[in-house]
Amino acid sequence: MPDPHRRQQPHDHARDRLILSRKWAYVLHSNVFFTFEQDRLERELAALLDALCDVIHSEPFDAKPAAEVGSRLVELGCIGDEALPTTMDTLGKGLLGLPEFQPVARFAEPVVLTLGALSSGFTKANRQATLDQQENLKLSLLKAVRDAKWRLKQSEAQFDEVAMSSASGIIITDPDGLLVRTNGAIADILGYTTEELTGRTLFNLVHPDQAGVLRDDYRNLLAGKKDRIKQPAHMLRKDGDIARITLTASVLHNDTGSSHFVTVVEDGTELMLLQGELNRQALHDVLTGLPNRQYFSTNVEIALRRADPTYGVTLFHLDLDAFAMICNGLGRRVGDQLLVSVSQRLRAVVAAEKAMVARFEGDEFGILIENTESTPGVSTIVEDINTELAEPIYVDGHGVAVSASIGVVHRPSRAMDPVELLRAADFTLRRAKAAGRGQWELFHTDQDERDRRTYTLAAAMPGAWETGEIDVVYRPVANLKDGQIAYVEALLRWNRPDIGTLTHDQCVELAEHTGLILPLGEWLLQTASRQAGWWRQRASRPLPLLVGLTPNQSADADLASRVLRTVDLADQLTVGFPTRAMRSPEVIDNLKVLADMGVRTMLDDFGTAPDELASLEDVPVDCVRFARRLVERQATAAIDAPLTAALTTLVPLVHRSGAKVIVDGVHTESQAQWWRMAGADFVIGDRYGKAVPPGDLAARLP
Repeated sequence: MPDPHRRQQPHDHARDRLILSRKWAYVLHSNVFFTFEQDRLERELAALLDALCDVIHSEPFDAKPAAEVGSRLVELGCIGDEALPTTMDTLGKGLLGLPEFQPVARFAEPVVLTLGALSSGFTKANRQATLDQQENLKLSLLKAVRDAKWRLKQSEAQFDEVAMSSASGIIITDPDGLLVRTNGAIADILGYTTEELTGRTLFNLVHPDQAGVLRDDYRNLLAGKKDRIKQPAHMLRKDGDIARITLTASVLHNDTGSSHFVTVVEDGTELMLLQGELNRQALHDVLTGLPNRQYFSTNVEIALRRADPTYGVTLFHLDLDAFAMICNGLGRRVGDQLLVSVSQRLRAVVAAEKAMVARFEGDEFGILIENTESTPGVSTIVEDINTELAEPIYVDGHGVAVSASIGVVHRPSRAMDPVELLRAADFTLRRAKAAGRGQWELFHTDQDERDRRTYTLAAAMPGAWETGEIDVVYRPVANLKDGQIAYVEALLRWNRPDIGTLTHDQCVELAEHTGLILPLGEWLLQTASRQAGWWRQRASRPLPLLVGLTPNQSADADLASRVLRTVDLADQLTVGFPTRAMRSPEVIDNLKVLADMGVRTMLDDFGTAPDELASLEDVPVDCVRFARRLVERQATAAIDAPLTAALTTLVPLVHRSGAKVIVDGVHTESQAQWWRMAGADFVIGDRYGKAVPPGDLAARLP
């Protein structure tokens, strides 16, 4: 039986957050002037950090509270050139280092989006504070100009107190744009001294491409057509670089009318660079630096539109084989290093092509190649990928390497929807993984349509079960000597109106896709057990049931409980375990537990491999059912064929272990005669009756 999970002590996230909030407060207090002590700042930031962590954990994700955190920082007086960069640097590293946001790959995107929202909220609040400051400044300057004749010195003192201490650049110009007064901040933004700005005009400091538009806006201000203008602009620095600023201007009035312009300049260069970096991180994987799925999807759409009509594009969807085993065995650090190495090697493989390599999530990667005449064939590229990945990398003394399962969509239609293209690549990858490790599959429209029909049916199966489209039918298992019914096998049947009847094998295959097989299998047992009870009353004799299990059912930790609560007489039930599943300790344990309960057990789909015969010695088995494919193939095999000889030898070997032999797939009397001579005990097939509803089978009971 499976071992119980070990209970782990909960991690003290509150202590980790407190340490980070104290570090944040210390760094801010060292770089930004506050009017209160650091203790209060620590308390305020601890509450804000909790709010940010709640945003990152939110489901669905909602970044709005993070923007409110940015606004609260401004309310606390956290302004100045170093406030936002210091905050983003501290939180950008600190949040990703918190244990509650591990693994990093899972939480990197919400952390980046949360910090982006904080930055946006901070910028918006800071901008509003600037506008409020400008409004207050305007009132102060109006009063200073109005009283200039008799309070000149007092007005200059007010200007020095308000304007010169402002972190934003302030320029006062005459109606022609000539600079009358400036503060130190604008000099710092443009790289001039205050004296060097004297005598210049504002329009000469603005980029020539924008100077004409700015002149027109100032004329409109002067004419009263606008109360205020606010717009982004490029100003020319002394060293020739461009300063990206936001310019806000209004008119100062005196008793005689308009006199001067006051212009406030906010330097957004660092903020724009930070925003650009955050945008880049939002579209790239933090660990490998590769584009993420979002960026890759956008590029797929662009590439499809510009693809060469002759050569098109090729999309590769890769999944690393046994990557989880490496992480579980050697640790996540080794896994991360392997992912970085894989990303570098994939880029090296397609370095000569116009290609994009992206990391989707976990250990999945995508490669999009815009083909040319010289682009190698798909098989060559796949071979190069696995050759590169097979070369070990060494981390902490461990040499690790992987192979990749790959789904390939080659030269899709240019009209194909990008989302559909990515889905097709993913479906193709799943087929490749089903074929084994290191395999690759090429997308085919016909196969894709079949797969989609299968997945559609699997998705619709729970509803069909609920509405009664799925029922239980019964197939006789006859004694090969006299043809009398010895067992009844319970099977599923789905009467689907649009496509007809789906057999038991089709039903269990679909149910395995969605996990429905466990509750559906329990319902089958319960329904068949009740029906067997009714037959016992009618026939006045026991009629044992035979039920075959799938691999998932065989390994179900709750299998014994399911049987106990659904079956009345355990000794009247035979449960078949797939022979290929007997390598699993969980399956072997389940078989032994059922045998101890009195349930008869069977090895199903039994073949001629030596390890299958050896399994008879390891578990208590009452009978074996030979694989149908072997039984039906024997019917057409020659008398001296190896298969005929193997099956003839296999029957007595099974009998020697104490088990009976059931053969499935006997459709003619000549087949039945051959198996009688071979010594088989029970038989299933069209010769002895097909699967039918319980009422039809009742007519055959004596």
